[in-house]
Amino acid sequence: MEERLRQNFFMAVRMGLLLILEGYIALSTSALTGAPSAVLLLLALFIAAMSLKELFDGKVKIPFFAAAAVILIIMVKAFGIEFILLGVLLFYEILHCVKPGIIFYFLPLLAAFARTSLPLSIQLLIVLLLALVYIQNDFVVESYRRQTQEDCETEQHLKHDMYRREHEMQEQLRKNLLQTENQILEEREQLSQKLHDKLGHSINGSIYQLEAIKVLMEKDPTASRTMLQAVIDQMRGGMDEIRAILRKGRPKKYRIAMIQLEKLCEDCIQKGVDATLNTEGDLSQVPEKYLEIILDNAYEAVSNSMKYAKCTAVNINIRVLNQLVRCSISDNGAGCREFVDGMGISGMRRRIREVNGVIDFETEIGFTINMLLPLQERDK
Repeated sequence: MEERLRQNFFMAVRMGLLLILEGYIALSTSALTGAPSAVLLLLALFIAAMSLKELFDGKVKIPFFAAAAVILIIMVKAFGIEFILLGVLLFYEILHCVKPGIIFYFLPLLAAFARTSLPLSIQLLIVLLLALVYIQNDFVVESYRRQTQEDCETEQHLKHDMYRREHEMQEQLRKNLLQTENQILEEREQLSQKLHDKLGHSINGSIYQLEAIKVLMEKDPTASRTMLQAVIDQMRGGMDEIRAILRKGRPKKYRIAMIQLEKLCEDCIQKGVDATLNTEGDLSQVPEKYLEIILDNAYEAVSNSMKYAKCTAVNINIRVLNQLVRCSISDNGAGCREFVDGMGISGMRRRIREVNGVIDFETEIGFTINMLLPLQERDK
């Protein structure tokens, strides 16, 4: 309802001005004395022509402008030059459709000096009022309306671009997660194959030797003991090889940690919060203890952001330097000037303190947690 009122407001103003102007001209002259029926009929036809043109656009309005001009000429010739003021209104209606330069909007001022029975000051005031109304609409209101429309279109494009980038980011995150999981699965498959090959051959060989020992145990105890010791040595060697394979083939801790952080970001995105993970440096140099601390603090920080900050974006940044690891977790939420350590914040401080790290908080704009973890243990 309000939108329709805004769109049709200027049309209502113009129709109101037309009715007021016609009434004023008719009442201020002696036209009604001579032929009231003809004047009223022509005025009604003029109003009809001006009103019906609003139902059409473009060139379809031309016949109605022509009809209004003919009616105006008849009124001026038959009942007096005073009706020339309606011509001013008609001229502005044509300008409103054509929208030429602003200089044309001052041409109707010449009609204000026409010699009529109306006072010159009144005629000039009427023309100036019409000029002001049409100039304001066609050059001020229309400009603002176009700017508003362009802003709306720009906003729609930005939203569409934002949704597209978010979809691309989610798709890329999903691909990275699948790629990492596939790498871990491949490593596990290779590990299983190596264990099968090494362990299978070792166990089979030991079984054959134990069967031989069982046969020779009573006949040749000395040879049996020698073979049994060989089996024991072989089993120990096999265990050493298995341990080496496990150490070499075990999935890297930092890869698992990155998968967990990426999954955390993906969960945030699914809940409507834009989350990003940025890393820099060699993550393989980060001790497992530090990775556990970063993971625990990240889960706690993101959980607090989702619950209390009313944020729309969360950023996790990890940077590995020569002597330390720097990790920051920030959101764009409401923030707070002062906060009291709860169990979550206290737990963060405790975990950082255990490795002689440093933690601080920024609360002015959003909420940011900065952590510094030394790669080389400092003296307590």
